[in-house]
Amino acid sequence: KAVVSTQSGHYGRGGWAWSFAGEQDKLEAAIEVGGAGYPTIVALNIKKNAVLHHRGGFSKDSINEFLQYVIAGRIAPAVLRKDVPKLRKATPWDGKDGQMPEEEDYSDLDDVDLDDIPVENEGSGHSEL
Repeated sequence: KAVVSTQSGHYGRGGWAWSFAGEQDKLEAAIEVGGAGYPTIVALNIKKNAVLHHRGGFSKDSINEFLQYVIAGRIAPAVLRKDVPKLRKATPWDGKDGQMPEEEDYSDLDDVDLDDIPVENEGSGHSEL
């Protein structure tokens, strides 16, 4: 919501796109985003071979300030180190959160016999937990 409400304001000088992590992995590599750095906002000027990374909070005010600085030229861009690849066709988001993968249930430990674990240094004076 913060991105959409900010973009719908007075920033008509460019376009914007949204992608979820990993969907455009070649683009992420080219603009040097990815890993644990999500969510992220990047200003990209392909003609000038420049990229600017938003390093602030992910709120409407913070995004707004970043975009104002970008437009005013108050942030020094980094040079793109790789060519920006063509985007691959992506599945449109359905507006719903994804499903978490099923995790194995470890609550049944009946088959584990802790009495068979050897105890080292018995009688060393240390108390067992």
